[in-house]
Amino acid sequence: MRFALDALFADVPAEQVDEARDFYRSRAAGRGPGTLAELQEARARRSAPAAADPPAVEETAEGAEARVPVRVFTPAGGRPRGVYLDIHGGGFYMDSAARGDGRNREIADTLHLAVVSVDYRLAPEHPWPAATDDCEAAALWLVAEAGARFGTSRLAIGGSSAGATLALATLLRLRDRAAVGRFTGAALQFGTYDLSARTPAGRRIADEYFIQAYAGHVDDRTLPDLSPVYGDLGGLPPVLLVVGSADVLLEDNLALAGRLSAAGNDVELRVYPEAPHGFTGHPTAMARTALSGVDSWLRDRITRS
Repeated sequence: MRFALDALFADVPAEQVDEARDFYRSRAAGRGPGTLAELQEARARRSAPAAADPPAVEETAEGAEARVPVRVFTPAGGRPRGVYLDIHGGGFYMDSAARGDGRNREIADTLHLAVVSVDYRLAPEHPWPAATDDCEAAALWLVAEAGARFGTSRLAIGGSSAGATLALATLLRLRDRAAVGRFTGAALQFGTYDLSARTPAGRRIADEYFIQAYAGHVDDRTLPDLSPVYGDLGGLPPVLLVVGSADVLLEDNLALAGRLSAAGNDVELRVYPEAPHGFTGHPTAMARTALSGVDSWLRDRITRS
């Protein structure tokens, strides 16, 4: 058997790959905060997110004996075809649901979906399991209330980076509650699925501060709620995995794709050449192509009878 990474590459025009290569060559590599002081400084420097038009409606979701703030978008015209639960990224310790308002307004209007974005609690002030508890509460709220609130019970979930990790952990919790059936798909962008440093992929990020901030108090980080790659992954909805070939988390995503497939799930892996972590948030044509692909996948999943 022959196996080559480029066989997994998403179909991207050559000129977009060239543009991305030039963009990343001219762009200084970034890194996340490495201490609590750096995190606080980074939070203070962060600009306010741009407002969407029409803006989000702020509500409170209640489920699993928890209450969590959410931001809700509905299509500008017509009834939603389904509901997309968005979980923002930021290393479990930065950003907010409002940071995704522009993208979520676009999803609502383009795909004719209601979008609910979770403002989960951040580490280190609120370490694990606070964020997962909040995401689970929002998901259970949708399972119970989406039909009455939005006129549809068809659900999908997704997130990027830490948001992808939390989305998968949420699905595992729902599966264990026998409450995952309403979810038609999960679009996961460059998540981290081993926080234990016990796999080769996990060891690549073992010294990152975000892990200490989020899970430094946990003795066994192979718990699936923290490191989903260790979990029983059977019985999940179809999963789309999006990652760049230059992402430090590439191996993590490859490992997860294999485990999801081995567990009998429908999983699609799209690897984008030359792309580092977080690439779908960068101003490149390849990022736009990747996001358009995510949109098409979600539309197909949520409207499929």
